[in-house]
Amino acid sequence: MQKSDSMTGSTETNVKSEEPSKMAEMIALQRVAESTLPEGTRVCYDPYAIHFVSPEVIEFARKNPEKTKAMREHYERLFPGLGNSIRARVRYFDDFVAEAVDDGIEQLVVLGAGYDTRAYRIDGLKERVKVFEVDHPDTQEVKMEKIEKIFGALPLHVAYVPLDFEKDGLGPRLMEMGYDRSKKTLFVMEGLIMYIPPKAVDDVFSFIVNNSGKGSWVIFDYYPDFMVDGESELDVANNIRNFLIQQGEPLKFGIREGSVEAFLTERGLSRVQNVTSEDYKRAYFHGKNEGRAVCSLLSFAHAMVE
Repeated sequence: MQKSDSMTGSTETNVKSEEPSKMAEMIALQRVAESTLPEGTRVCYDPYAIHFVSPEVIEFARKNPEKTKAMREHYERLFPGLGNSIRARVRYFDDFVAEAVDDGIEQLVVLGAGYDTRAYRIDGLKERVKVFEVDHPDTQEVKMEKIEKIFGALPLHVAYVPLDFEKDGLGPRLMEMGYDRSKKTLFVMEGLIMYIPPKAVDDVFSFIVNNSGKGSWVIFDYYPDFMVDGESELDVANNIRNFLIQQGEPLKFGIREGSVEAFLTERGLSRVQNVTSEDYKRAYFHGKNEGRAVCSLLSFAHAMVE
């Protein structure tokens, strides 16, 4: 598939060693923090997230509330609004998955699953939907150990698919695990495409369009391309980019601002909807949450396979 001029790759080398994703744990920590807020205030709720944060981190926060507060404030200065955007993403994707279940999806494919827990907490999935969790084997191994500890055994409705998006073909791995290309499927990519190179992104979208039933959906989030290139004049953009390089998980892909619809239609998808920071700010951060800032750099999008 032709590479669109609305996408860009990074010249940074991924120096990540073979170990579980640090970002997966950091995202789980965001869900933990939001889940502790009162029911009328929190925008998302994940009772299992705490199992994916190291006990040392939880214990430190419990024993050192002032230091923990100072750290939160430090990161908020570096990445203003990003934590709230990540929490809004959880809520938006949760709602989208729940609606898709009600609409009759038969399969859910979570690409770059990390420590995502939707397969275990969204009503109706266990009874009606086959779930495929696809992720790097180093992170997935830890995930499976935690899930087995939480539930006593690995749930039968979930298939765990080990995959390196930069080296392995998605199709063969999914097919081996029982994926049915004729079924109506929802593909969820939360916090994935910004971390894989353009060719891998194209390969994933090509697979989705050519190997899923009519009426299938894909939902994902993305950053603008200038964050990948390091050509932004925005401090927050450069701070996020540099932080991720330090974590060994650099940004590798972005979509030019205002071009997500063209990007998706070029790849054979339709009914594209782009969700900006203004959209999810308006949806979730009002009333008691009015004062909570969001990050304009993180957007969501979803589209259908005709």
